Amino acid sequence: MIKIAESNDCQLIAKLNKTVHELHRSWYPEIFQPYDHQQILAFFKGIIQKPEFTFLIIESNATPAGFAWIENKTHPGIAYRKSYQSIYVHQISIEEAFQARGLGAKLMEEIKERAVSQGINRIELDYWAANEPAKAFYTKQGFQPYRESVYKLLW
Repeated sequence: MIKIAESNDCQLIAKLNKTVHELHRSWYPEIFQPYDHQQILAFFKGIIQKPEFTFLIIESNATPAGFAWIENKTHPGIAYRKSYQSIYVHQISIEEAFQARGLGAKLMEEIKERAVSQGINRIELDYWAANEPAKAFYTKQGFQPYRESVYKLLW
């Protein structure tokens, strides 16, 4: 049985963050620090009560299998851009033992339903360029690029 629910359990969120954190670190060790549960826990404790953030836990047969960290954003209009609202997906992660079972798709469906229920028609996210599995997953979910970030190292 699959269950998705909001959670403020920082211990669990920090633990579930390890999978995605270590994946990012494997691709970009020059950017990501080694996973440190206490530091990650302190980070999530510092943001968990912010009203714009929501943390969703997905369980499979009462076992935590992954999470999503989302944010309700309001983008104010400026001289050249209209104002709009979006739900921004900061992180989505499924534990290795539960991958390839459709749980990520179920989390994305929950996020979509939340957006629609709030009258928000845009879900935004980004992923690291080396993360080909994320690119394939989000493409399959119907996401399309409209902006790219690039960088140049100077030393």
